[in-house]
Amino acid sequence: MLIIDTGFLVALYIRRDKLHQHALSFLRQNQQALITVAPVIAESCYFLDVKAKIALLNWVACGGVTVVEVPVTAYGDIIQTIEKYADHDIDFTDAAVVWLANTYRQQQILTVDKADFSTFCLKNNQWFQLLEWYP
Repeated sequence: MLIIDTGFLVALYIRRDKLHQHALSFLRQNQQALITVAPVIAESCYFLDVKAKIALLNWVACGGVTVVEVPVTAYGDIIQTIEKYADHDIDFTDAAVVWLANTYRQQQILTVDKADFSTFCLKNNQWFQLLEWYP
């Protein structure tokens, strides 16, 4: 499975975004199942207009991406991640993505936030693999 972050979804659903065509091209060629956490969907919707929100939510509803809810039992792990990366001012959404990667043992991610996700260390001294989907 391939983790997707907010920046990829925003680029995918804002046609005027400079990375829109790159996101669309990547998605058309991708063969891997996609996964994310619910906070990524909520954060993405914040940046989208009504039409784009509806398109994103329809895509999710049709199975375009598996969306994992973050249970309250995961909050301890999320707190630890936020504390660990306090100097990066990590937000809940990014910490939830780290939790997802650790829980599902997935390292590959589509993100525009390369600086942070190249810093975040996963369990067993693993690192995110930042997939190249734009120049």
